[in-house]
Amino acid sequence: MEFLVSKGDYIRYLKRSLLLVVVCVIVLVCTDQDYYSLLGVSKEASSREIRQAFKKLALKLHPDKNQNDPNAHENFLKINRAYEVLKDEDLRKKYDKYGEKGLEDQQQGGRYESWHFYRYDFGIYDDDPEIITLDRGEFDAAVNSGELWFVNFYSPRCSHCHELAPTWREFAKEMDGVIRIGAVNCGDNRMLCRIKGINSYPSLYVFKTRMQPVKYYGDRSKESLKNFAMQYVTSTVTELWAGNFVNAIETSFASGIGWLITFCAERGDCLSYQTRLKLAGMLFLNSLDAREIYQEVMQHLPDFDTISAASLEDRLAHHRWLLFFQFGESDKSNVQEFKKLKFLLKDEHIQVGKFDCLSSPTICNKLYVYQPCLAVFKGKGTGDYEIHHGKKILYDIVAFAKESVNSHVITLGPQNFPDKEKEPWLVDFFAPWCPPCRALLPELRKASKHLYGQLKFGTLDCTVHEGLCNMHNIRAYPTTVVFNQSDVHEYEGHHSAEQILEFIEDLRNPSVVSLTPETFVELVQRRKREEIWMVDFYAPWCGPCQALMPEWKKMARMLSGLISVGSVDCQKYYSFCHQESVRGYPEIRLFPQKSNTAHQYYSYNGWHRDSYSLRGWALGYLPQVSVDLTPQSFTEKVLNGKDHWVIDFYAPWCGPCQNFAPEFEILARTVKGKVKAGKVDCQMYAQTCQTADIRAYPTVKFYPYQGIKKNVLGEYIDSRDAKGIADLLNEKLEAIQNKGKRKKSRNKDEL
Repeated sequence: MEFLVSKGDYIRYLKRSLLLVVVCVIVLVCTDQDYYSLLGVSKEASSREIRQAFKKLALKLHPDKNQNDPNAHENFLKINRAYEVLKDEDLRKKYDKYGEKGLEDQQQGGRYESWHFYRYDFGIYDDDPEIITLDRGEFDAAVNSGELWFVNFYSPRCSHCHELAPTWREFAKEMDGVIRIGAVNCGDNRMLCRIKGINSYPSLYVFKTRMQPVKYYGDRSKESLKNFAMQYVTSTVTELWAGNFVNAIETSFASGIGWLITFCAERGDCLSYQTRLKLAGMLFLNSLDAREIYQEVMQHLPDFDTISAASLEDRLAHHRWLLFFQFGESDKSNVQEFKKLKFLLKDEHIQVGKFDCLSSPTICNKLYVYQPCLAVFKGKGTGDYEIHHGKKILYDIVAFAKESVNSHVITLGPQNFPDKEKEPWLVDFFAPWCPPCRALLPELRKASKHLYGQLKFGTLDCTVHEGLCNMHNIRAYPTTVVFNQSDVHEYEGHHSAEQILEFIEDLRNPSVVSLTPETFVELVQRRKREEIWMVDFYAPWCGPCQALMPEWKKMARMLSGLISVGSVDCQKYYSFCHQESVRGYPEIRLFPQKSNTAHQYYSYNGWHRDSYSLRGWALGYLPQVSVDLTPQSFTEKVLNGKDHWVIDFYAPWCGPCQNFAPEFEILARTVKGKVKAGKVDCQMYAQTCQTADIRAYPTVKFYPYQGIKKNVLGEYIDSRDAKGIADLLNEKLEAIQNKGKRKKSRNKDEL
């Protein structure tokens, strides 16, 4: 059968087909996959899983292996950028919250390594199950867990590290179950390695709680490594004989401590003696292999006590507990290795047990336990507890238990969520699958210890309590919010206890004024003649703005009383910022003391945006309080005058002098009215500085007036901190005043 198509219909059909093809191409070009999809990982992927996924793609898509593909370079840049962002906790959080918009002004991942690097040097030990690759966030929890660790600090570019790798793998397999074998890639964790004092590769260290790390200096054979490590394996061997055998066994049964006994076949009746012991209930092991003995002993150690629903409340009210929540006896929550927990948590007085949720679903529902998990109860009943959301591996559980019982973070739900309470709360809205969320939790515990009694801490799992999170408009994880009655403040800083504490301090004593268009006009444009303002124009989604904010608040506290500091949210007040010609974020402006031009300002174009650099720049616009001295005025006012003086001897070319100059101006303002401040240029007046015995710049000296001409050498002050110098000067002034009072008192007595 034939189909006849007219020429006009054919042309229209062809046009529609071409249009469809063009639309498909546009969709393919414009629809970028997100970073997780590019690497083929889920949002809950660990750092190790992300590295493994990237390595697999790097070997397949690298331009070195796809030289005939003109798009190979561009395609590889995409996966390289995805990896660079997702491997970094802070960048990953920004990406999860704001998408690529939150990463603007960040490095775009334009460089990458050769195919050979990804094949042989990248993530050396990621595929070895016996070797645990420790990242920055995991290291302290691991080595402080109470277990013995032998850690290999290496660099992927170090040839000796690659030579050691096969031996380290064999050593790890043989020592599996006896000690923990770890590896730290110093290429990815430079800061961690620097803090630990690692300056050569490979560096091998043994770590144990309450023991200084011990470095290994021997040869790199497997036997030498094993002999060195076994020195630190703690064991107690007691020699038993007929006289103390029965008593030792009876004592162990009474105390709950087991014995592992090696029998020596010196007596002829050894076999019959063992037979009698078997009948008494003793278990005999037939292997002499250390690993096999370890596995069999762990298998026969007693399981945790099961706590009944009837006794739960009473037992949790009087002791600290680490509880495994199971759903039926067949649940495999307790692996053999977890039986070590009783020993590892003994010093913290934490008891270990398990609870079957099928025996009392009501209790588990009340605790928001809907799947197998573990939680720490802090000795105050079922109301004060925290669910573990980290890795279900021994060292992570130990670290969690020790941190949690000594902190004040609790698990929240609808029943105990803070609602219009008088006391302020910090609530962390999170998802257990989110790695930045898990990284933040230990820092929250540290911060809670410093703020006990001032602020309550709680965590809310948004995968369980989705409705409550939606009610508070939670769109990304983690989102950390402070509720202070009707006021709500979202935390935007880094994942560190120090910055959380700074954030709380700033809420209690705000150092930065949040400006609206109206208050900007009133406070900044109509400022008093002697006032100076610094203003940060920012957008909440802007990565550099987020990095600046904690430094901006810190700077504001340092400038308190000298310069007023504010900020304008340009996402909220976009039209106003556009009207003020703000074209990029963050835009930092300083509005000086009023002149004839009311809208005069200076923009900060410096490279460094830390609090000290910004403060130094701002102080340069303050009117100078200190006096520039010449040789004549130094002699007349300082040496022969009747005032106390503090002098900064400096040279204009000296970098430390330039850094100290704003600090000296703060000092001059601090001691104004009590001590006069002066500056001497030692390049211009070399003779004056030589007479004063100035040998380095800057040098600070104090010239107190005590009724007679002052000594030209003065009193040297060994400090470059304005507050420290001011405190020292006040002490000296008080001593001079007391000396004068004693002198007057003696004169009266003589009369």
